[in-house]
Amino acid sequence: MTRTIRIGTRGSALALAQTGIIAEALRQAGENVEIVKVSTPGDRSHAAIAEIGVGVFTSALREALQRKEVDVAIHSYKDLPTAPEPGIVLAAVPLREDPRDALIARDGLTLGELPQGSTVGTGSPRRMAQLRALGLGLEIVPIRGNIDTRLRKVADGELDAVVLARAGLARLGRAGEITETLDPIQMLPAPAQGALAVECRVDDVDIEHLLRSIVDDEATRAAVTAERAMLAALEAGCSAPVGALAEVVEDLDAEGSVIERVSLRGVAAAGLDGESVELIRASAVADKSDAERLGRQLAAELLDLGAGALSGPGRNQR
Repeated sequence: MTRTIRIGTRGSALALAQTGIIAEALRQAGENVEIVKVSTPGDRSHAAIAEIGVGVFTSALREALQRKEVDVAIHSYKDLPTAPEPGIVLAAVPLREDPRDALIARDGLTLGELPQGSTVGTGSPRRMAQLRALGLGLEIVPIRGNIDTRLRKVADGELDAVVLARAGLARLGRAGEITETLDPIQMLPAPAQGALAVECRVDDVDIEHLLRSIVDDEATRAAVTAERAMLAALEAGCSAPVGALAEVVEDLDAEGSVIERVSLRGVAAAGLDGESVELIRASAVADKSDAERLGRQLAAELLDLGAGALSGPGRNQR
């Protein structure tokens, strides 16, 4: 009997678009696929993400996987808690979409063109901190809701602009509405932003090997491993909003041969009282095989620079 691989996903337009990428790759490889929508606590709550916590979009999917209601679960990687989940394995990290943040502003304006006092919406403490640190005199407004809801706030004149992940807009075919893609020098994205995490049960070896052979991207996995290792190490001693971005770059070794290394930048925000924000930044490079150690080392450097004394609105990295 031909098997059918059941893929668990949230029911949002973005989640379904992301799942469609993996489902199509499996179909192209000759597999039968069924997409199973799973409702999560994060979908049902209207509270701020910082209040309801990391994992609200992923726990129900993982439970469905453990109960064998689905064979594969697909997440926005940045939504996953950093602690491993017993019985579940990260089978694949597909090629990453552009990880940068994007501005969608009225009248086609860029961030620097927005007048002082303009209202900019975001649900992310990380984005709030970095926007405030730019010193542009913007009013940062906390918002929730899906991409359509957030973009409508600009179209209806409720807000002057919103900041969203470019990857989500691109996957929904709405990149044309972006008025500026923000340079990571201005705003480092959330760790693993733009990447997907494809999980299966640890004892489902055939599915794991299939996913890894079809949709895993080695460079994306290395970059995201470094970013997530930095985040995991910081969570023990830092409650501030955190941004990180790693890239696999070519370099020369001592013999002049081309090798691949991982370059990682990290940021944590300090002094989040009122509008006063100080950003602590660090960067480092290591061999691609040392991506996880690189992340831990950069976290240690940020802690040495003062991240351990930071205060902020919860451990939210989005």
